[in-house]
Amino acid sequence: MLLVGLTGNFGMGKSYVLSVFKDLGAKVLKSDSIVGELLKDEKVKRKVLEIFGNEVLDSKDELDKPGIADKIFNDSRLRKKLEALLHPLVLREICDQVGRIKNQDRIVIVEVPLLFEGNYQRQFDKTITVYTTKKTAIERLIKSGFSCSQAVLRLKAQLPIAEKKKRSDYTINNNGSREKTRERTEKIFRLLVEEMKKRK
Repeated sequence: MLLVGLTGNFGMGKSYVLSVFKDLGAKVLKSDSIVGELLKDEKVKRKVLEIFGNEVLDSKDELDKPGIADKIFNDSRLRKKLEALLHPLVLREICDQVGRIKNQDRIVIVEVPLLFEGNYQRQFDKTITVYTTKKTAIERLIKSGFSCSQAVLRLKAQLPIAEKKKRSDYTINNNGSREKTRERTEKIFRLLVEEMKKRK
């Protein structure tokens, strides 16, 4: 098995690249999906409320995720508290899911937005950064419903993409068309297959 961490910054296309890897036969895991499941757990929910208070509950007494997002991207202290709560739980769940994979001749790609911010790269055999220009990322975030200021705040909260590229084993340029990105992703997948063969 080859365990790969996939990262990038907001609006840069990690999810699309992950879907291409899945099409190519990789097993894929999304940290954001794991977080979504964790936030449904009553114990986790209570700990989140200890950080933010009841004002982050919606009319159905569920956690208001957009409201929480607005708070953490405007207050780095709150963001660090939430990350300190969730990150160990997410890593444990990733380890559990990877441990349940029976086919060892498999490339497993885990989307981890804060891979380098959290210093989690040592958990993976290889790392990949998906990148675009800041302008392209902001344009895509605005198209998906964020305001310009929300988009800028989200990008500022993450490590500069140039630093992530420098620290990665592989990078995928997602500035152009989806077809071009797919071609680049297919090329990286072939390299990962060769890497896995070398490790047998």
